[in-house]
Amino acid sequence: MKLIGRTVEKRRMEALIAAGRHILLEGPVGTGKTTLALDVARSLGRPVFRVDGDGRYTEQKLVGSFDPKLVLERGFVRESFLPGPLFQAMEAGGILLMNELNRMPEMVQNVLLPALDEGLLQIPVLGTVRAQSGFCVIATQNPREFVGTSALSEALLDRLEWVGLGPMSEEEEQLIVSGHLGAQVGDGMVAECVALVRMTRSHTRVKRGASVRASITLARIVASTGIRSIEDSEFAAAAKSVLANRIELQSGKFSSLPYSELLDELLQELLDALKKKS
Repeated sequence: MKLIGRTVEKRRMEALIAAGRHILLEGPVGTGKTTLALDVARSLGRPVFRVDGDGRYTEQKLVGSFDPKLVLERGFVRESFLPGPLFQAMEAGGILLMNELNRMPEMVQNVLLPALDEGLLQIPVLGTVRAQSGFCVIATQNPREFVGTSALSEALLDRLEWVGLGPMSEEEEQLIVSGHLGAQVGDGMVAECVALVRMTRSHTRVKRGASVRASITLARIVASTGIRSIEDSEFAAAAKSVLANRIELQSGKFSSLPYSELLDELLQELLDALKKKS
């Protein structure tokens, strides 16, 4: 996917990497953290080794491990070792992209410290692996207050340079949605989908609004079902399906009603406001 916007952040990342630094990208869901990291890697011409944050991920998966069958056949030699993404990135002088690093267990995070500090990795039996020129870690994380994340250690943060991603403009979001769908949906309906989703981020009843991924999904449904206007009842039904799991409503006086009814009320308000704008 072509990068839309983020030219300032991209230049900053390229400058940091040129200085031999490692990067922590922080921003809400759907702000293009992964797309930006991949675009920077492409610009630099470096291979990317990607890891996605998971509380069950182990340090052995990150570093690599010996294959028991090959060890029996050949012994503890390099050919018996199955390299993990950290080993591969260091060996290739590539970029290790760690999505949602703060979802990783603490032991996985700690394995990174010598690699970030000195470009070194200690492998039992094999010895020391030294990173080739060009090795870099780009980690991403959602804002620290997000549920399901843990704070990165002070030692790890001290070795990562922070780059924050703020919200995109409405025009940029429209370009992103159009880029995903091509000519399947007209610009007018793309604009309506984006506008509706963006409203969820500032509405008083909504604690956490939906990301641009919701706009893309809504536009896909609009395209597949032939919806041509927000006046179509199917548009409201599609929006409800898309937003139900992607927003978090405020608690308080509204919480006594079933979630489905709360969502209906919110959608009616958003659609009325959207119709007035149109």
